[in-house]
Amino acid sequence: MKIVKGAAIAIAALLIAGSIGLATWEPFFARTSEAPEYREYSAEIVRDEFGVPMIYGDTDADVAYGVAIAHAQDDFFTLQDVAAMSKGRYAAIAGQDGATFDYVYHLLDARGTAERKFKTLPDDTRALFEAYAAGLNQYAANNPDEVKLAKLFPVNGEDIAAGFVLRQPFFYGLGNVIGPLVEGEELRREFGEDIPGFPRDGDAPDGSAPDDEASADGQAHRGGLVLPWGEEADHLGSNAWAVTPQRSGGPTTLISNAHQPLRGGVAWYELGVQSGEGWHFTGANFPGSPFPFLGHNENLGWTNTVNRPDMTDVYQLEMSEDGTQYELDGEWLDLGVKDVTLPVKFGPLTLPISRTIYRSVHGPVIKNDNGYFAIRFGGMDTVDQLDAYYRLNKATNLEEWQTQVARMAIPSTNFIYADREGNIAYVYNAAIPDRPELDEVQANWRGILPGNRSDLIWEGPVNYAEIPKLINPATGWLYNANNEPFTAAGEGSDLDPADFSPVLGIERKQTNRSRRAFMLLSEAGQLDRAALETIKYDTAYVREGYVDDLFDALEVMDAAAWPDPQIIEARDLLLTWDFTADNVGAADSLALLMIRDYMSAEYNNGEAPDVKEHLQKAVDHLNEHFGQIDPPMSDLLRLRQGDVDLPLDGGSDTLRASTTWVVDDDGRLSLVHGDSFIQWTEWPTDGGRVTSRSIQPFGAATTRPGSPHYTDQMQIYVDHGLKPVRFWEEDVRAAATSTQVFTNAR
Repeated sequence: MKIVKGAAIAIAALLIAGSIGLATWEPFFARTSEAPEYREYSAEIVRDEFGVPMIYGDTDADVAYGVAIAHAQDDFFTLQDVAAMSKGRYAAIAGQDGATFDYVYHLLDARGTAERKFKTLPDDTRALFEAYAAGLNQYAANNPDEVKLAKLFPVNGEDIAAGFVLRQPFFYGLGNVIGPLVEGEELRREFGEDIPGFPRDGDAPDGSAPDDEASADGQAHRGGLVLPWGEEADHLGSNAWAVTPQRSGGPTTLISNAHQPLRGGVAWYELGVQSGEGWHFTGANFPGSPFPFLGHNENLGWTNTVNRPDMTDVYQLEMSEDGTQYELDGEWLDLGVKDVTLPVKFGPLTLPISRTIYRSVHGPVIKNDNGYFAIRFGGMDTVDQLDAYYRLNKATNLEEWQTQVARMAIPSTNFIYADREGNIAYVYNAAIPDRPELDEVQANWRGILPGNRSDLIWEGPVNYAEIPKLINPATGWLYNANNEPFTAAGEGSDLDPADFSPVLGIERKQTNRSRRAFMLLSEAGQLDRAALETIKYDTAYVREGYVDDLFDALEVMDAAAWPDPQIIEARDLLLTWDFTADNVGAADSLALLMIRDYMSAEYNNGEAPDVKEHLQKAVDHLNEHFGQIDPPMSDLLRLRQGDVDLPLDGGSDTLRASTTWVVDDDGRLSLVHGDSFIQWTEWPTDGGRVTSRSIQPFGAATTRPGSPHYTDQMQIYVDHGLKPVRFWEEDVRAAATSTQVFTNAR
């Protein structure tokens, strides 16, 4: 018995030791970074009455150091997630969902690209990123109790660059290719005519997941794979407008209305920057960026909306019998093979999960039950966007600004531009692959290309001259709402799609938002502030496309045959709807629940829901949680953060975008993305200073419940209001509620 007891103790000890090992191994084996070479930085962070920081410094690098500290003060929680993604360690924080991020990090060789390319950037750009990394490191060192993951810090400029490499391709839909390939599903593409066996895939313009699943940080789930930044980040939707002084009757106007997740790694963070080297800009960035991605300086501004050109090509490789080589132009080349370890957290343990990464001369390779598939995508193997965004921040006129966009360094997103001189512009920006126009393969660029032909392996993007763009159209206005570039400026000013090669793969889709915006802008006379506010907060639907399909189905529905008699009542109520999600009509709640899945079906080229089953689901939900089928929509759709719980208007794919939600335990729909950052900028014609107003759904400190700026913008947001942007230094200091100076001086 003593032997048995001793053996049991030994086994228990081994199990305990093993558990401790599994719980603690990851930091010891994780890739560590060298801290940036020491340089002294000093930044002043001045916060206004809403806690929005303006960061001052003598040099641009000083400011970037301060940007990191200011953002960490407000949301170090999310910044750490982004840092972990940039090192391939996110699964050690987020578990199985994070493992997908880490797999794609290795698949795309985000680290290798950063290591090869970061050193080629101009000195001042690299200095900006090293300074930003130094700020994150200092905050982490000063606040060790907030650090989630051991040995996550220090980070350096290459780490920050790797994060850019990882994220950018998913904004134009790379996840729609990687996801199905990993799962071995049919590959869906979305441009031009359907290819037999490969149905088109389009996303809902506001990013709603087709299975109606979305996590709180805006990740969409499809085919069992949580895609990096997901469908939600790829196609969250956005609206943008620019109006000339002639049409506004006053200032040149730029309206930025981006639809991102309200929380998480691609949620907007508002800030301003000003240095002694001439960098003076206000707008918003994503966690992990030292500069704003959109906003304005003294002379000009721009905003972005997601576009969907065909930026990815897929090649099926001809493999040798042993799977070690692939054929190219009659020669056999070795397939690149690399084994990687993903640190995946399961409860208290972090397990080492092995994966094999493949690569060919085409690019990353995914192996599934159907074979080996290489992918090649626009913007791969470059970090030049880091420099281009920085230069855009400091551009002083249209020519300088357009010079930076024309580099084709920023892989995707539409640009809507305006400036103090009264210029407006729209650029369908995309580093579209410079594909050869070969008749025998032209129709198959959207399909699976033969991997044994080197003439199909393109190099770099098309020239800037080849992509759609409009500057100062005769109508005096421009807009985009994630629609095709051929409806942007109105009749007589719009581009002709026949002027652009089909090989470019330019999207040909409309959204309800684009239909409404085009109609309202075309019908308007003077587009002054009041008229533009009416358009921006419009909650109406056009009975076209998926909306028409839904109501056609309701009109012919045989409700009498359905077992629940309330279905007839619900159907009849819906047929009285006024097609506005404005919290006024009795049918608004039913319509809100019904429309989204029909929208998703149209944009994903899928089958529309069975109208009776879908209606039954909506009726059951409303009865269960509200005891009636016609509760006020304001009771159903809510903006919630902490203890604040407010009613919302708008819907999926309306210009007032209340796009995607999660269903809370009480049956309410809690908004997770939609109108996420609005900035309204005006340049007066009399030569006066630029002014702007803005709003965010919650506040400046989205993950700091103890902060007064955790929820202080919510009521203004719900009321369709805007707060002042403090851009000019005298305004900043007059409204200052706190001033802090940070330095890393030894």
